[in-house]
Amino acid sequence: MPLSAVPQAADPGSPVDADWVLRTLARPAPMRANFVEFRDSPLLKAPLRLSGEYQRPDDATMVREVRVPYLETTTIRNGEVTIARAGRSPRKFSLSRAPEIAGLPASFGAMISGDHALLEQTYSIEVEGTRRRWTMTLVPKAAALASKLRDINLYGRGVELRCIETRLTKGKVVHRTLLAGAARDADGLANGQSLADLCHGETQ
Repeated sequence: MPLSAVPQAADPGSPVDADWVLRTLARPAPMRANFVEFRDSPLLKAPLRLSGEYQRPDDATMVREVRVPYLETTTIRNGEVTIARAGRSPRKFSLSRAPEIAGLPASFGAMISGDHALLEQTYSIEVEGTRRRWTMTLVPKAAALASKLRDINLYGRGVELRCIETRLTKGKVVHRTLLAGAARDADGLANGQSLADLCHGETQ
């Protein structure tokens, strides 16, 4: 099921909470969603653009497939990560060796399964806004993850999750993953501030 294939939300001016957001985002497996990701850093003249697809073939598996500008597939299953890149041998390692990756199944996976309890095991959760426009902020609880990841911010309009902004602890590095309508609206944009405004919902 595509990430944006959901009914329209009622009462757009109503305030939201974490349960409402997670019910809205919940999708049964199998599901897939196209994404456009921008990695911004003081070391880059312009944000690096990646595009591909998130896949959840079953409840226990998360796949992130990058198609442009290179081919790379990251598969997370049963506590193990496999990274396969074109022209290289696949790499396999335990999630315990990469706490910044370990946050992926506990964030994106928990969100699309609507699992509030699982999400709260890993993050402190704050939600603000209305059904018209809302933000969910996830702050890691464990020191190992917090040493790599400052927070994850989700931005949505109604039932549409439009952007996931991941801020790393060191180097002021920001990854913005645009989904659904925001991914389409990103065509032609390269300026970091313009992409941030699009992610945050500052542009219509």
